[in-house]
Amino acid sequence: MTVDAARFGRVAVVMGGWSAERPVSLKSGQAVLQALLRRGVDAHAVDAGRDVLQVLAEGPYDRVFIALHGRGGEDGVLQGGLELIGLPYTGSGVLGSALGMDKLRSKRVWQGAGLPTPEYLVMGSEIPVERVAGELGFPLMIKPAREGSSIGMHKVQNLGELKAAFEDAVGYDDDVLAEQFIAGEEYTVSVLGDEVLPAIRLETPRVFYDYQAKYEADDTIYHCPCGLPQEAVQELNALALEAFRVVGASGWGRVDLMRDRNGSFWLLEVNTVPGMTDHSLVPIAAKAAGMDFDELVWRILQTTLGADE
Repeated sequence: MTVDAARFGRVAVVMGGWSAERPVSLKSGQAVLQALLRRGVDAHAVDAGRDVLQVLAEGPYDRVFIALHGRGGEDGVLQGGLELIGLPYTGSGVLGSALGMDKLRSKRVWQGAGLPTPEYLVMGSEIPVERVAGELGFPLMIKPAREGSSIGMHKVQNLGELKAAFEDAVGYDDDVLAEQFIAGEEYTVSVLGDEVLPAIRLETPRVFYDYQAKYEADDTIYHCPCGLPQEAVQELNALALEAFRVVGASGWGRVDLMRDRNGSFWLLEVNTVPGMTDHSLVPIAAKAAGMDFDELVWRILQTTLGADE
């Protein structure tokens, strides 16, 4: 279906915000904004503050491209507000956004659906680090439940590192996960509508695919195609798509997984507003599918059009 840019009306690209991911969000938002402008869309940058709903209502705007990472923009809060004022928006709805942002509760949903995800414990005052170490062993990944971009994440090898990692992570979130470390290869699968884009295998010389590897390092290698046999690719894609749908995600997003040394896949997390910077994974996957950045952004925005538009 050919869509005239005028059909989108006046589009707000919401970015920035107040989460720890603000710098990345600003980069994503500016990249998205320029792509839309190049395609003739009447697009405008909106740096989200606490008055963002008022700003959007007064615009007035016809729809919203959400490039707001982290809390306030990726967790269902903005989505709920946009539902109230009747503005169509990109990405998952309230439920999918809230679950996708919460690593703890998305893992519980996956477990309930019989999907594979690493064993974990929720750390806090009632679960001493000695118990975590005794039940899960080392190495472990320590993660704030509701942060993205690997903020507050640590790989730990002993009790001393575990205590220090918990103290850092709890500064970002009251819920901190201690998760079994899966030794193997890391993969990410992007979803656009009902389409699964080519999987990427991530390779970094760092301890894990952390913030620096994602946004700053020049030595991260993105293997796309991922190099797996076709049967394994089909298994990976099917698991990622099911995991995406089980948490109620929709529109577009990304699922991160590990493949252990026995060839089994393990779900790590869902990203419902993935990065759209020059280091970001969804644009890399789209390019492998024959879609340049501008076309990717256009197709994401198209998901906001209703049948009567």
